[in-house]
Amino acid sequence: MTQDKTALHGWLIIDKPVGPGSTDIVSKAKRALRDGGYAKVKVGHGGTLDPLASGVLPIALGEATKLSGRMLDADKAYAFTVKFGEQTDTLDLEGKVIATSEVRPTLAELEAMLPRFTGPIEQVPPAYSALKVDGQRAYDLARAGEEVALASRNVTVHSLAIQEEDPHPTLSREGGRGQSSPSPAFAGECRDEGLLLSEATLLAAVSKGTYIRSLARDIAIALGTVGHVTMLRRIKSGPFTLDQAISLDSLAELAKARTLEQALLPLKAGLDDIPALALTPDQAGALRQGRPVIGIAKTPGLYFATAQSVPVALVQSDGIEVKVVRGFNL
Repeated sequence: MTQDKTALHGWLIIDKPVGPGSTDIVSKAKRALRDGGYAKVKVGHGGTLDPLASGVLPIALGEATKLSGRMLDADKAYAFTVKFGEQTDTLDLEGKVIATSEVRPTLAELEAMLPRFTGPIEQVPPAYSALKVDGQRAYDLARAGEEVALASRNVTVHSLAIQEEDPHPTLSREGGRGQSSPSPAFAGECRDEGLLLSEATLLAAVSKGTYIRSLARDIAIALGTVGHVTMLRRIKSGPFTLDQAISLDSLAELAKARTLEQALLPLKAGLDDIPALALTPDQAGALRQGRPVIGIAKTPGLYFATAQSVPVALVQSDGIEVKVVRGFNL
């Protein structure tokens, strides 16, 4: 007699390493489910991370894939290092240098510039991006040597600050431009705002559609130099943080031990900003059939509807009637 396979529905938060792309991580999650003998379910991710980027990558399993679109629209937070003096065609380490400058900003100059890039801003996305131009990916056109002209877009930088304990600052004293040596410029009382920065690590909380590589480029240009990103790490995606993330090694080990449930977050974890709505069995039955429920007096808005703690649907209330926005097959 064969044992029924367990179907997992929820979120696995992966601390993506530098190297694989987001679709590679999805493939590894599918492989982990197979290796653990779990039932086959849909698997998706909640926001692309470039191969050169690391950090929080939400992986949706089963019914959670119905919420992955909401995760794509969520705010995100990053730590990123800008190297001043060189701009590459990809705006990161992967590209070739296309512009150089001897100018290096001071710590004080960088701090004074950051408010200009905080709040609603306009930015031009990188030519090497997944945006489409006349039906083709911008990065495909750029790699083919074609000039890519992308329109500017409105985004919001909620906060932007220098990481106070920079993991690897390289600086020099003012008057010695181009001469760099390690110095604890960001460490407490040793902080020296007159030091010239060869690079700096920033923390940014941003809206959907913000390109960190473009942000780094524009900050460098505003400081009278050029720059590119040498490190990019996503530290938050929607409600998910690095504290909840597991490594790829842990993913494989948990799967083989058939204990992936230990790392699985529930559907509701992706909807932390949406209040819960408890249903009676009759109400749950109606919503599962796609019928609206009348007589639930709630403030208009979205709700996460459950029946005896089992997710039923993401619903919309107009104050009197509740309708299904996205139903869950659980």
